[in-house]
Amino acid sequence: MVAKRIIPCLDVHEGKTVKGINFVDIREMGDPVEMGRYYSDMGADELVFLDISATSDGRDFFAGMVRKVASELSIPFTVGGGIKDIMGAARLLDSGADKVSINSAAIDNPLLIEEIAGAYGSQFVVVAIDAIFESGVWRVKKSGGRRYTDKELFGWAKESQERGAGEILFTSINHDGTKSGFAIEALSELSSMLQIPVIASGGAGELSHFRDLFEVEAADAALAASVFHNGEIEIRELKQYLNRNDVNVRI
Repeated sequence: MVAKRIIPCLDVHEGKTVKGINFVDIREMGDPVEMGRYYSDMGADELVFLDISATSDGRDFFAGMVRKVASELSIPFTVGGGIKDIMGAARLLDSGADKVSINSAAIDNPLLIEEIAGAYGSQFVVVAIDAIFESGVWRVKKSGGRRYTDKELFGWAKESQERGAGEILFTSINHDGTKSGFAIEALSELSSMLQIPVIASGGAGELSHFRDLFEVEAADAALAASVFHNGEIEIRELKQYLNRNDVNVRI
């Protein structure tokens, strides 16, 4: 059985790690380089670094910051934000990323998934999907959750897989920062319909939320930010708890 992964996320804005609730009310959390080193040392399975304002600001990601964070890590490193084309993905790889996360650019140009997967392999491509549940439908948003699209969560996830995505990172905007638990029903449907790993994001607030997610096989990995950044949950403690509850994790 493949071990479930625990993944801290560094949402970075203007060079600082930040966190909000429902994608708004952003506040600073700390230095990305120091936090990346800490999580690598504390037993995280991977680290995700998202430059959350790069796309909305119309600029590239901070390559220098990516290099600094990558130099401190001994775990796989996924980077997203501001990637517009395959050249941007190549610069990320050169800067130390192990995977690239694409969101708005993939929505605007779905062929980008095929191009990056064709050049580097599907294992390099994570398609991040931010969606909000409204009127009975999971509506996909882009530009850091600022703009609606014409896409629906499940259809877009399936298309992304068919185009070569190696993983889907689904963030529920409804659950983001609320600490009320993951969107397990939607995640379960995603996991059952896809053949690629699903990373759950949005809603982690206590140890049991991770157990509940993994017990029903709703995701292959769990991503969280504020509960780790604030010290409410320590990754080693979480893994020991999951292990005691018969969830296969790397200790």
